[in-house]
Amino acid sequence: MRSMIAAAVQIACTDDIEANLEKLETHVREAARRGAQLVVLQELFEGVYFCVDEDKIHNARARPLQGHPTIARMAALARETGVVLPVSVFERDGARLFNTLVMIDADGKVLGYYRKSHIPDSPGYSEKFYFADGDTGFRVFETAAGKVGAGVCWDQWFPEAARAMVLMGAEVLVYPTAIGSEPSYPGWDSRDHWQRVMQGHAGANLTPVIAANRIGVETGKTSAVTFYGSSFIADHTGAKLAEADRVTEGVITAALDLDAIAEARRSWGVFRDRRTDLYGPLLQPTPGRLLADKAA
Repeated sequence: MRSMIAAAVQIACTDDIEANLEKLETHVREAARRGAQLVVLQELFEGVYFCVDEDKIHNARARPLQGHPTIARMAALARETGVVLPVSVFERDGARLFNTLVMIDADGKVLGYYRKSHIPDSPGYSEKFYFADGDTGFRVFETAAGKVGAGVCWDQWFPEAARAMVLMGAEVLVYPTAIGSEPSYPGWDSRDHWQRVMQGHAGANLTPVIAANRIGVETGKTSAVTFYGSSFIADHTGAKLAEADRVTEGVITAALDLDAIAEARRSWGVFRDRRTDLYGPLLQPTPGRLLADKAA
């Protein structure tokens, strides 16, 4: 049996990078003590989620991947604990800035990186102000824990991304995330919707999903977001195996039988019965009737 113990960590972040990293290291070591082989960390964990505002001053946070101190520190942690770590950073590549996930293997080796493909733009989540559209395409990394498909936050809403990664060989899907309240709609709680969409990716693709979200209230100059945590691990049917609450820092773990899941994926028939001859509309521009009117 090829098994994997997967974990997700959620913390509240401040702008004290050292304090944030120390907390994450504590939880990663705890996950490793529980037997975890893959530990998913939340999106942009070095500091506050600066995208609550549109302010060019935050562009100074971006750094090249080469020589990045947080990547080096997480690589040392992965090597120490023997776990695979997907690490989310704000990347500078010349004049371009990206929301980037770096995949670090259990021996501390950097396997490669994925640049977030889908970039949101709404009050409290002004990511198009900072990040260019990712140019790597979807990525699946062959790690010591298994084949890991990696998306980042807003990517989690797109079934095409999940399906593509599974077709590319992903045995699990991971989504580092930063999501919470909506400043424009203070009474709207998207937590259950957020979970169900990713549970649907798991069930439709018979592939487990691990999502790590942040917690806490982060206030910018123009808005504030209350991040709702609720990090979770879903099995290949979409059922939640483990779930964190909305407010508590910590780590969750769950065991996955990769061989049994692979057999279920083969036998269920959803990949055998795909009709790619009918999927042309997926490659066409979105019809105007489905687009929001920005002037409204």
